[in-house]
Amino acid sequence: MFERLFIVPQDPLLKLINEFKQDTRQQKIDLGVGVYRNENGATPVMKAVRIAEERLLTSQQSKCYLGIAGDLEFLDMLGYLVFGGIRPKKSRFAYLQTPGGSAALRLGADIIKLSTPESTVWIGDPSWTNHIPIFTAAGLHVKTFPAISADKTGLDLDQMMSTLASTNAGDVLLLQGCGHNPSGMDLEAQEWKQVADLCVEKGIIPFLDLAYHGLVEGLEEDLKSISQVMEVVPEALVAVSCSKNFGLYRERTGALYAMAPNIKKAEISLTNLFALARVSYSMPPNHGAAIVKTILKNEGLKQEWEQELFDMRNRIKNIRKELHLQLTQVFPSSLDKGKGMFSLLPLTPQQIDKLKLDHGIYMPYSGRINIAGLNRNAIPAFVKSVSTVAQ
Repeated sequence: MFERLFIVPQDPLLKLINEFKQDTRQQKIDLGVGVYRNENGATPVMKAVRIAEERLLTSQQSKCYLGIAGDLEFLDMLGYLVFGGIRPKKSRFAYLQTPGGSAALRLGADIIKLSTPESTVWIGDPSWTNHIPIFTAAGLHVKTFPAISADKTGLDLDQMMSTLASTNAGDVLLLQGCGHNPSGMDLEAQEWKQVADLCVEKGIIPFLDLAYHGLVEGLEEDLKSISQVMEVVPEALVAVSCSKNFGLYRERTGALYAMAPNIKKAEISLTNLFALARVSYSMPPNHGAAIVKTILKNEGLKQEWEQELFDMRNRIKNIRKELHLQLTQVFPSSLDKGKGMFSLLPLTPQQIDKLKLDHGIYMPYSGRINIAGLNRNAIPAFVKSVSTVAQ
């Protein structure tokens, strides 16, 4: 068996992370890994999370399995946060807890493969680097549509809609709910309406990936895309991650919500999701979901969490604004058009290599940067380095 295996190239982003760790320079900057960092360059445990963990330490009585569905109270409260309230067996929703947003995406891909194997999954170009591999690994046919303009300075909705005109009924359209990774270019309200109308007209099933909820414009504002789509389509899938907005990266906390045309089909869908989860990871982990549930159940902790999220969001906005002002001295910057943690810089792979080798600045060859990886003090040195390689 093993003689037939061959070396699989390492994921470029994971390789970049390892290279950064091995770099001994004091002034190195990591703009590659997509995690939130504070002004000190740390990814902190949120205060609300720490308090919730302390309470769980004294109150939890068991480490027994949760069951395939996971923590139902967590799912109910997360669903209320995202959709404005859902209840088991009283809605068109089937849902279950997953090991992070990635597992929610894969489970969604698996149920697409099981129910409509002939359908095509349409994914934006560019998109999160693991989107296409996840759906391809599930055995689905994937096509791309242009998510941003050719010069990477904004959206090209006309080109996007023109490409999606060739979709067929039953195809799946993967969309990021907010804080587009890697571009930071989100659809505006009217544009979301056009996409939602297209889904209804063509019979497309939207699959919404909600990974950065609360880190773009606000907890309610970041959900406008979800509500505009869900209000008009008969069927949809939504993958929710708690990694970023609760800072629970290593706890692998997420959920998949499937909206069916009616309650009967939702119940059937849930049995299939259970079967798929059983042969994949079987039972989801508990700790992260217990933390989220504890925070959302307690008004004081929830307010603490919302304030921390507000501070994180404002830091990202301020860094983006300052970086835009300074980068415009080097080349035309579109940072002011984007939102959230990410943006694309118009740099070549050769220039990006020079930034890494000569200046200790790490980013993928796409030019995607994690804005939260910078702090105010590092911006001038970063801009100076970019100016040097861009000459």
